[in-house]
Amino acid sequence: MPTHRHLLLIDPQNDFCDVPGASLPVAGADADLRRVAALLQAKIDDIDAITVTLDTHRRLDIAHPGFWITANGGGVAPFTQITAAQLRAGQFRPRVAGHLPRAQAYVEALEARGRYTLMVWPVHCELGSWGHNIHGPLQEALIGWQLARQRPIEFVLKGMNPWTEHYSALQAEVPDPADPGTLLNHALVERLDNCDELWIAGEASSHCVRATVADLVEHLPSGRLDKLVLISDGMSPVGGFEAQGANFLDAMRRRGLRLARCAELAA
Repeated sequence: MPTHRHLLLIDPQNDFCDVPGASLPVAGADADLRRVAALLQAKIDDIDAITVTLDTHRRLDIAHPGFWITANGGGVAPFTQITAAQLRAGQFRPRVAGHLPRAQAYVEALEARGRYTLMVWPVHCELGSWGHNIHGPLQEALIGWQLARQRPIEFVLKGMNPWTEHYSALQAEVPDPADPGTLLNHALVERLDNCDELWIAGEASSHCVRATVADLVEHLPSGRLDKLVLISDGMSPVGGFEAQGANFLDAMRRRGLRLARCAELAA
């Protein structure tokens, strides 16, 4: 029987590419996604399903500068980390005073999970903006695949809830029981498991790819981790988080996932 291949593209968006106008560029992302586009064109008849996740934010978001001020009322610069201890000490506070209890509870829950500390990122992937759009050459390849195969791509939007970060495409970092969009997406997990090989690429290996794959490994119904293929030259880490990206790939290799380069998969 022919191999059923599913391609999962995690947040392949303009704002994460090292191109003019991007608000949160990842060094190497433009080249990564061009390689993935070429791979898709080369294997157009061998990729049977595609899922694309899209980081999707509002201007006012707990991880954006407009939410926060310092103790003396000043602005908070992008790439500032805010800890629960700093909030308790009053070093930072929400611009809306009434939001402090919820923000404090969120940051404490985030730190308790152990994956991340709250980072104030530049405004990125804002719904309706150029930065939210898919990387141009990859978008062209995706259109070509849909027309050639006469199949739709499944798009998954993540990050719309302004009260929790949503690195993983499968669930928010701190799920909100009142918002189903932040809870574990069982339908998506099952869809991704319904294949013989799941090829995975996107941005960034230190954050959204890492978190998505970690959740997928934990919740994959079949437990068949050997079907997961990480396209190692189809992802790059956020600057300053290179170690996290490298450690992620090494940990997944040790768990039984395969790492492959685009040229190897295209052969």
